[in-house]
Amino acid sequence: MSGEVTVTGFGVRTAFGTGADALRRGVFAGVPAFTPTTRFDTGPYRTPMAAAAPDGPDAVEDWALRHALAECGTEGLDMAGLPTGTEAAVLLGTVGDTTSITHHWQAAAGSPPGAGEAMERAADAVPAHLAEQLAGGLGLTGPRLTFTNACVASAAAIIHACRLISSGRIDVAVCAGAYLVEEATFGKFDSGRALSRDGMVRPFSVDRSGLLLGDGVAVVVLESAEHARRRGARPLVNVVGWGAATDAHHIAQPHPEGAGLAAAARQALRLAGDADGSTLGYVNAHGTGTKYNDAAETRGLRAAFPERAESIPVSSTKGTTGHLLQAAGVVEFVITMLAVMDGVLPPTAGFTRPDPECDLDYVPNSPRPADLRRALTINAAFGGANTALVLERP
Repeated sequence: MSGEVTVTGFGVRTAFGTGADALRRGVFAGVPAFTPTTRFDTGPYRTPMAAAAPDGPDAVEDWALRHALAECGTEGLDMAGLPTGTEAAVLLGTVGDTTSITHHWQAAAGSPPGAGEAMERAADAVPAHLAEQLAGGLGLTGPRLTFTNACVASAAAIIHACRLISSGRIDVAVCAGAYLVEEATFGKFDSGRALSRDGMVRPFSVDRSGLLLGDGVAVVVLESAEHARRRGARPLVNVVGWGAATDAHHIAQPHPEGAGLAAAARQALRLAGDADGSTLGYVNAHGTGTKYNDAAETRGLRAAFPERAESIPVSSTKGTTGHLLQAAGVVEFVITMLAVMDGVLPPTAGFTRPDPECDLDYVPNSPRPADLRRALTINAAFGGANTALVLERP
């Protein structure tokens, strides 16, 4: 690596509220944020539950995503001490062309929009439009790129930023992810019978029955360590390893042995100079609470560092936040960063009874103090995409 990568600022919003303290009160306390959502009529679905902030039906409109991203971006830049007009790449993970699909069915049910309205809708349906608006609203100059590769989208944005910074091509990157619970995606997961019907998510437990969706928006500011030093910025954590791999086993199910996840984790560990994971003190797992994911992820972690898997604490924070889809990578990056900074492991909330196929230390239900030097955060997505990032205390 020609340049070290450090994090100098972040902003985050979940169903618990805005900022790090909201995560500490919710995620790190092991408090689930699931309530019946009122953003749309949940009568046709198997469950009304989601980790959605009680902010009314307009919260799922595209303008609200823009607002939430701008809020988190401003918080992150202020924390980093970077001014308006900074030359920074803007890399965003978000949903693909959902708005145009929704508008199609709305038009089919009523009258089609006029030409002007149709053009506005088409612009809002382009994922890159959101990155342009975020960059413009924050006054950032530099390249912009949007990732739409499902539940690893924002993690992929961070990995791309790390590659650009470490190679010397850029000094600063603003990486973001955003998802707010909305009916189109809720309905798809309900149709696939992936949602938990009892209002709880129980990652790695023998009686786990599915996932629930949640609101998540976060922005992290990455810099080359040299750039941060020159301007006197305080590093929060360093990013010392990253990896991405695809196993292409199934359109929705993970590889049963967690092959792609293990490959991504090994890449990240090798880059961090720790092929066997000897310096790892914690893993923030993808941990969706579904039958296939959790068992495959456990086997993937055993394959990634076979000599140490049983001694490294692992937890899934989706038992509190829900699944944040395209925003999962960046929000869980922030959670992992707080674990390293605070010396506290977030628990796997909702854990009940061990599953013989999930036989690691999952930090059940209560936070745990830990003197962390390094932590790994991993994510997986439909189609077999997998990401891994290693964070280190400065």
